[in-house]
Amino acid sequence: MDELEWFVVLAETEHMTRAADRLSLAQPTLSRALGRLERRVGAPLFDRLHRRLRLNPSGEIMLEHARRSLAELAAAQERIETLRDPERGTVRLAFLHSIAGWLTPEVLRGFRGQAPGVTFELTQAVGHEIAEHLRAGRVDIGLTAPRPDGDDLAWTGLQREQLCLAVPADHPLAGRDDLGLAAAGDEPFVTLREPIGFRRLTDELCARAGIEPRIAFEGTEIGTLEGFVAAGLGVAVVPEPRPHRAEPGVAYLRLTDEAAHRMIGLAWLAERPRPPVVARFAEHVTARFGTPSGAGADDAPGTGPDGLSSLA
Repeated sequence: MDELEWFVVLAETEHMTRAADRLSLAQPTLSRALGRLERRVGAPLFDRLHRRLRLNPSGEIMLEHARRSLAELAAAQERIETLRDPERGTVRLAFLHSIAGWLTPEVLRGFRGQAPGVTFELTQAVGHEIAEHLRAGRVDIGLTAPRPDGDDLAWTGLQREQLCLAVPADHPLAGRDDLGLAAAGDEPFVTLREPIGFRRLTDELCARAGIEPRIAFEGTEIGTLEGFVAAGLGVAVVPEPRPHRAEPGVAYLRLTDEAAHRMIGLAWLAERPRPPVVARFAEHVTARFGTPSGAGADDAPGTGPDGLSSLA
């Protein structure tokens, strides 16, 4: 197990001295450990370039499985610890930037009121990164949108968010309450970058409306888009703002297009057993925040309205 941990650090630094310093090991000890691991797998894991190491294709395969193995061992230890004290344990939760200011704090506050002994390891990321974290075993469960691709990730929908067109407050369209997206076909758009999931939703919505948006800016956070809309750089498709969280200088026009919504839900790796504390957390979130409209067609196949059959 130590050698796998050391290998992961070495792969991340690609430098023997830096890895030894981070691990508080003597460099010869780390070098010998790497040699033993390479002999065991029967292939070099790094290309040696002067004083640096560069992970080669064999090393990339080893890194993927080493991280997964370490995550499984950590999960086993957490489950064993939880069996000793069901009221304690750790939930490793990943969540979207766009729900960091409302849904995630509400989820944490509600669950901590029920289980004050439970701790959280929190990771803020975009949707495709959350899927990667789940698959690599770095997190137990994710609050994300839209539903991740892949049959290996199970899913249950929680909250259906209406989408709006954000326009500058002095824009000719600003006096309207709603509109179809096609009405903004000639406007410059500010959008999120690929491969962020919300960008995919925006592109699909534009395609359904029969428009090819002229992109003025691509960003990484919805709040940035709203700020640039206020500055007059363009218009943007964004979630309907929560009360008191609207960007000053922006008018939000509800989109009447049939697909103008996104589903926020819980995602987890279907085949990986969950510690009881994670199952308890998922049950709480689904009971507290799930709605009949949020847990219908977007559920994973084979799950009921609570979506928890694979979480126990």
